Amino acid sequence: MLSIFKDLAIIMLFAKVFGLVARKLKAPQVVGEIVAGLLIGPSVLGFVQQNDFINVCAQIGVVILMFSAGLGTNLRDLLRTGPKALAIACAGVAVPLVGGTLLYQCFYGFSPWGSEKFLTAVFIGVIMTATSVSITVETLKELGKLKTELGTTILSAAIIDDVIGILVLTFVIGFKNPDSNPWRVGFNTIAFFAVAIVVGFVIYKAFQFVDKRYPRTHRIPILALVLCFGFSYVAEHVFGIADITGAYVAGIILCSLRDSDYIEEKLDINSYMIFGPIFFASIGLKTDVSGITWDIVLFSAAFVLVALSTKIIGCGAMSRLCGFKGKDTLKIGVGMMTRGEVALIVAQRGLSEGMISSVYFTSVILLIIVSSIATPIILKLLFGREKKSASD
Repeated sequence: MLSIFKDLAIIMLFAKVFGLVARKLKAPQVVGEIVAGLLIGPSVLGFVQQNDFINVCAQIGVVILMFSAGLGTNLRDLLRTGPKALAIACAGVAVPLVGGTLLYQCFYGFSPWGSEKFLTAVFIGVIMTATSVSITVETLKELGKLKTELGTTILSAAIIDDVIGILVLTFVIGFKNPDSNPWRVGFNTIAFFAVAIVVGFVIYKAFQFVDKRYPRTHRIPILALVLCFGFSYVAEHVFGIADITGAYVAGIILCSLRDSDYIEEKLDINSYMIFGPIFFASIGLKTDVSGITWDIVLFSAAFVLVALSTKIIGCGAMSRLCGFKGKDTLKIGVGMMTRGEVALIVAQRGLSEGMISSVYFTSVILLIIVSSIATPIILKLLFGREKKSASD
């Protein structure tokens, strides 16, 4: 038992220090936390070993992160931008999914449909579908472009992108079970969302009543957390789909609540203080540096290149079909190419299901670092040229 406290102390200290260093270097804080886990893990210093307690805490962390992502969804903006954002998001999922699948097969050989190796290839594509728009939002805010049609479209498309990506993840994990079939997976997924809409409406009205009678009281975030864990359990145990899908849907149910920001604020304390650092550090702990070969290095470089280019091609081409002109299509494509927490969550889920090896976390981490650095630089160059042309 004492070793658990030692592990927690080391993880939280290193995660915080490296997170601050990453922020100083203008990189996402989660990158520093992942590097911290890699450093203190068995691959380098060996201060902390993986154990069941850390794995459970990491799983709780990922569920809370997905619940917070759902809470942070602006349902009105999502509905307002409508068809354009949906079309761009669909292209932003489909093109990277195909690109990632083909990339893996080009490296490791083509396999029959439905085989284990084929599902691994598809899962590599699933990892590429995720979009993290937080860095793009900060960049657009700095440039004064966040509330323009372009900024709103990017933000809404990124939100829809993650919803579709999680649906794809749910399907792929369902196919991993040898007893499952496409029709059953499809039926279970549709059934879950149908039940979630009906039950979610009733739950939302109940929360509205409690929120109106007891505004900004601790019982509201506590009940919200109960809903998060309850939906996670029902999603996986009853419908056989990913628990993080249930957590995400639970967040969307409450995202329009008057005190949704209060719920998010209280949950962030748990996530920021304990479960978040443990989850991201656990990614580093599980990353197998000793297993890296030149093939993996080459694959990682190709993985980053394909992941970035397919987002730009897919989202950019679809935005042109939706009526955007000139460099605006490139801006949307670049704005959608950042990856972050959701890509890590998807990769972690794949590892726990035995769909990928831990050595591929290197590729995901490299993608997050490169996209986080490249996106703001390219966006500022694109908008900077626009300002220069206007002044001329």
